[in-house]
Amino acid sequence: MKNGQMLLFSGNGNKKLAEEIAKALGVKVSPAIVNKFSEGETRVKIKQDARGKDVFIIQPTSPPVNDNLMELLILIDALRRASARRITAVLPFYGYARQDRKDQPRVPITAKLVANLITTSGADRVLTIDLHAGQIQGFFDIPLDNLYAINVFVDYFLKKKIKDAVVISPDVGGIKMARAYAKRLKTNLAIVDKRRLNDTNTEVMHIMGEVKQKNVIIVDDIVATAGSLVEAASALKKEGAKDVYAAIAHAVLSGPAIERIQKSEIKELVVTNTIPAEKAKRIPKIKVLSIAGLLGEAIMRIHKERSISALFDKDFKF
Repeated sequence: MKNGQMLLFSGNGNKKLAEEIAKALGVKVSPAIVNKFSEGETRVKIKQDARGKDVFIIQPTSPPVNDNLMELLILIDALRRASARRITAVLPFYGYARQDRKDQPRVPITAKLVANLITTSGADRVLTIDLHAGQIQGFFDIPLDNLYAINVFVDYFLKKKIKDAVVISPDVGGIKMARAYAKRLKTNLAIVDKRRLNDTNTEVMHIMGEVKQKNVIIVDDIVATAGSLVEAASALKKEGAKDVYAAIAHAVLSGPAIERIQKSEIKELVVTNTIPAEKAKRIPKIKVLSIAGLLGEAIMRIHKERSISALFDKDFKF
């Protein structure tokens, strides 16, 4: 094969997901030392010949964000210097994605800075899932494939056979995503109009759409402190909604998130394992779905120089 043998490497960001992807592909994660020197500097040593190989590095830049980002950059540099033929950075979760514009004076566009760092370190392409903002694709000067977890979620909710369902966008910016879910689930669409008070709290204004006596499914890309999600669920219940579900790709679950979710009106929060989900799995209200099949299929298609557009097909099965 013209790209040479395929190798998978992983940092410490999500080793379990890397192993699941490797299993789906019928290979093993290649050995590498990824730890710290005594003074705290990140240490990387590749323990397998990578010369002429098609290399995929599976490493989300999730918390601890800076440690995971540095591991990714150094892994890329190490493999570039080891003469890998091509290096694909597989970021199931792209950290710093919410800093994608200057919404205040004198603030950085950190999502662009991280894109520059990944490119400069030697990555040839990037594979990720559910970017917080689509325009981040334009921050890269190398090919980027942005996959979506929608098929994984839709399959799950179709099997639940929820009656009188309505898909909810938690804000105006998420309407496009919510519309796609509503189309696949054959439901109506509603929107929560909200105003953000600060980084962790929001004030819900009103609901646009009919939710009374409906089972609602809130769809979003990230749940961090869960402030917005819990407020939206509370507002929907006040408007007469029955059960409240949520489908969110990236479960950051920082700060008071777990406590908020446990005390909230949410019946079930469904997330994926783009971020290590051991903590989330212990919470009865949270269901974790694997995206290893989706990423494994994308990696194989990239390796074989085949189109990945089929992965966006609603009927594609992993």
